[in-house]
Formats: sequence, structure tokens, C-alpha cells
Amino acid sequence: MMRRLFPLFLLLGVAVGARAQEAYFVTYSHEMEEPGNLEVANKSVTGSPAGGNSFLGSALEFEYGAKGWWTTELYLDGQSTSQESTLFTGFRWENRFRPLLREHWINPVLYVEFEDINSADKTLLEVVGHDGIGDFQQRNDRSEKQREAELKLILSSNHRGWNFSENIIAEKNLSAAPWEFGYALGVSRPLSLKASAKACSFCRENLVAGVEMYGGLGDRYSFGLKDTSHYVAPTLLWQMPNGTSFKLSPGFGLNDYSHGFLMRFGVSYEIAQITSRLRGK
Repeated sequence: MMRRLFPLFLLLGVAVGARAQEAYFVTYSHEMEEPGNLEVANKSVTGSPAGGNSFLGSALEFEYGAKGWWTTELYLDGQSTSQESTLFTGFRWENRFRPLLREHWINPVLYVEFEDINSADKTLLEVVGHDGIGDFQQRNDRSEKQREAELKLILSSNHRGWNFSENIIAEKNLSAAPWEFGYALGVSRPLSLKASAKACSFCRENLVAGVEMYGGLGDRYSFGLKDTSHYVAPTLLWQMPNGTSFKLSPGFGLNDYSHGFLMRFGVSYEIAQITSRLRGK
């Protein structure tokens, strides 16, 4: 398995060094990329579905702060499945818009994404509709193109160091498929709100712990919880003084329609004011 997964890490360029915006993998908060900054990141998920082969799905991300109210991001997706193949599965273009720049009790963000992926994609960046373990019990098949539009309403609040985030998701294949729906909820907090006098790698303020819950809500014709998958996942983010961040999240399926266990891990690197650097300023 590891011999098959190693080329994928090379292909997707697992970044070394990072500063992640938040501790979550699926849930979004109202935090935006700083204008002019570029963040290069990798999100990966691995699982061993019953009746299927072990897999690793990865997304290489390039996130740019276009404006204080606008963050844009490009994803390159790929996956490797044991005893099957290693594949590039497509790309996504994401845009987030924050209409209220000042901090409010509830901070809304509008999310719009276009996806051009195929049916072999296993990145699990979100769960919508009737997504479930059955999708991973079949052999890799790239024959179905999935050009999709995804919309999210992100609601997020900060209170006494805590972050509370709620996402409502709507996704539609641009063919004749119906709208599919999902949700993601997250809560997180640094282990300490007091900064140390000296820079250190293992200070409590550099660790952010949280938990997220996410799942599908059916589609236009069968909205609800029937035949949908749901997960709960503790998260841990480690931010180092040099800007490097790592995060980890073991996820647990809550019903028979879900994967029993998913392990997510990520790393990212933020380049400050990349436009000015390229101009030599």
C-alpha cells in the first residue's frame, strides 16, 4: 500500500511548512486569507472501507487573498487506491466573499465553487446528498465527469477564544441531477489565550483543539437524514513560530451508511505578500 501511495505524495506536492487558517478540515469559519498572501496547503484523507480497498485522497491547495473581503482558491485533486491505481481526478475553483468586514456576533461568508472532477475522486472535502461508504466499495472509474456548482452559507462567531462555525451546503451537478444538501459544524479553541514571552514550538497557545460534525441531508426529492452519512471528528492544529502548521483529525462514522473511520491530516505554508515579492518590492 505504501509503495502505491508514495508517488501520490510526490505528484500532489505535499507542502512543508504552513500556517493554516483554522483547525477544521470540512467546516469553514469566517477567517479569510490576508490580502496579497498565498497559502499552499495539502489536505489528505485515508480510509479502509468494508468491502472495498484502502485509499488515500489528497487535495493540493493554492489560496490567495485577493481583497480583504475576497479569498480565491484552486484545488488539484488526486487519489491512490490499494490494488487499483493512482489518479489525478480534477480541479476545483473556490471563492469566498465576506460582506461584513468588521467583527460581528455572527459573521456571514458566501462561498461559491466550480468543480471539474470525475467519479473516481476520493478527497471527501465535503459530504452532501446520499454520499456514503458504498461510493468507495467500487473499483476506480473515471468515466463519469462531474462538473458541479457548490454553494455554502458560512456563519461563524468568536467568543472568548472560542470559534463556533456553521455551514449550510448546496451542490448541483450541472447536468440534470437534482440539488444535493449537506452541513458542517465546528467548535475550536487554542489551548491557551496567553502568548509566551519567547517564541517556542510547543507552547500551549500554538495548539488549537476542536471538533467538527458533518454529513449529508439528501437531495431535492428526498431531503432529510434517510440513507445519508454523518461523522464526528476531533481536530488538532499545531502552529509553529516559523509559520509551519500541521493538523490532524480522526473521524468516526455515526451510522452504517458512513465510513467507520477516516484519518485526515494536512500541512500548509503561507507566503506573505507574494505579489510584492514577485515585483521585487
